[in-house]
Amino acid sequence: MARPVNTGLGRVLVFVYGLFAVAATCRAAVQIVLKFGEAPVSYLLSALAAVLYIVATVGLVRGDAGGRRLAQVCFTVELIGVLAVGTLSVLQPQDFPDATVWSGFGEGYGYLPLVLPVLGLVWLRRRDPATA
Repeated sequence: MARPVNTGLGRVLVFVYGLFAVAATCRAAVQIVLKFGEAPVSYLLSALAAVLYIVATVGLVRGDAGGRRLAQVCFTVELIGVLAVGTLSVLQPQDFPDATVWSGFGEGYGYLPLVLPVLGLVWLRRRDPATA
């Protein structure tokens, strides 16, 4: 039987991902509505991050095997996004006229967008009944 994901660090991950879901959604919504023409790629990337945070939170809250798989996919896509956008925003800052959640590897959010998916993946791996 799978160990619950809504206790201990799992509860912290649910809270932080939920907070990021709200923050990134609000940020992206304001940017898209008010300033979309200034930096559409940046704002759409922020919206993508928001969707991933929402879906990861739902997966963690579900806590069943499907929820864990859903969260794992979100964490993986998020990590790839943070690494790709972080690298591009450092090497080619002109391509990002305004920051995204993932710019500078999540610098604007205390690098949590870089750390969280790693913590999430490690934590889920340790709770996988196949590896327990």
